[in-house]
Amino acid sequence: MAAAPAANPEAPADFGMTADPAAEEAPGPVVGTWRAIVASHAAAMTALDHELARQGLGVSEFEVLDRLSESREHKFRAQELADAVHLSQSALSRLIDRLEKNGLVERCLCGDDRRGIFVVLTPAGLQRHAEAAPVHREVLARTLSPELVQCRCTDTVPA
Repeated sequence: MAAAPAANPEAPADFGMTADPAAEEAPGPVVGTWRAIVASHAAAMTALDHELARQGLGVSEFEVLDRLSESREHKFRAQELADAVHLSQSALSRLIDRLEKNGLVERCLCGDDRRGIFVVLTPAGLQRHAEAAPVHREVLARTLSPELVQCRCTDTVPA
């Protein structure tokens, strides 16, 4: 039987990796919470992609219709809508182009600020939202854990 080779002092460090996995520190509650949020988000998005496609909508398209349906007068300034649905101005513009082509929204100039653009939900958009909203809510109820729903998280994230 051959002897084990001697350790080479010039070999690269193992960067704190140990042969005993139990000796490594557990990730902790913050990392565990983050992983649970990411897993819930992935499960919900996959299910929403599938179910909303049957309604002829993508997840972001539905989110825009949802925000518009909840807003006063069913309209939003484009920049505020982009922020609300977590899209860049450019990505929102392309999405609005698709929704406008399908007659679900319209763009209007802001009367107070000629540079401002409002996105307005059309009657057809309100109808499409009404048809898709129960599907959206059912998927969320089915895929999000009761613990996550109970935490009552908001859209506000500290800077």
